[in-house]
Formats: sequence, structure tokens, C-alpha cells
Amino acid sequence: MTLVVGRERPDLAKKKIDLINEQNEFKIKLKALESDLLFKLANAKGDILDDIDLIINLENSKKISNEVAIKMEIAKKTEKNINESSEFYRPAAQRGALFYFLLTDICRVHSFYKYSLESYIVVINRAIDNITEEKKPEPKKDEVEEEENKQEGEEENK
Repeated sequence: MTLVVGRERPDLAKKKIDLINEQNEFKIKLKALESDLLFKLANAKGDILDDIDLIINLENSKKISNEVAIKMEIAKKTEKNINESSEFYRPAAQRGALFYFLLTDICRVHSFYKYSLESYIVVINRAIDNITEEKKPEPKKDEVEEEENKQEGEEENK
């Protein structure tokens, strides 16, 4: 489905990739905060409550953690919206998957018929291009005449 969505709605595909990268950054940031805090707690000398740097670090970690949690909630909602929009392309993706498995099984007929994943992607991209070209509506005669008249009117005004 990613291939079809990437071709038909590159904005959704880019948004999904950006969202995944952002979520990974959040996880890394939270892990770093946790590690730093545990290190400082393990190396604290004397009473922990007397260590001002440790308390400030704990407060900063909590603040950043809360900000990341809010951003992760927003990211989950955005991901849900992207997935709902992508569901529109599921039938095309199912047909593509069926075609892929047909291509991989055709080698049972003869060993000559072996296809790589790259060749499959080329075929799917060509099919998407052909369908897109077929679905482009040709302008109606009235629209063409209207556009020509509009351009002539603009030329006369100059």
C-alpha cells in the first residue's frame, strides 16, 4: 500500500515518513533523559534532596517528558488520520499484492520466469501511470472555446 500511496498521494507518504522519524526522535530523547537521570541518581553522593543540580535535572526531565508525551499524542492522532486516508488505496494495494504473488509463483511453470522485486515495482509504477493517464479528463469543447475566448480577450486588452 505504501507504494500506491506514495505514487498517488506523495504528501501523505512524506507526512507518514516524517511522523515516523519524529516518533523515533521522541523515543531517543526519552531514553537519553532516562539514562542521564539514572546515571546522576546512581552517582549522587550524600542526601539526594540536597543535590540542587540533580533536582533541576529532574525537573527539566519531567518538563521535557511531558512535552514529548503531548507531541506523541498529537502524532498518534495524525498517524490515525493518515492511515484512514490511506485505506482508500487498499483495493489497489491488494491487487498489487496478488499480482506480486502471481509473479513469484510463475517460476513453477518454468524456471525462466523469475522476477525480482524491482521488476515488480517497475510494472506496478507503469500500471499506475497508465491508469492516471486514462483517467485524465479531456476538456470539453465548450471549456476549450471558453479558454480560447478568454485568452483572446486578454490579448485585446493589452
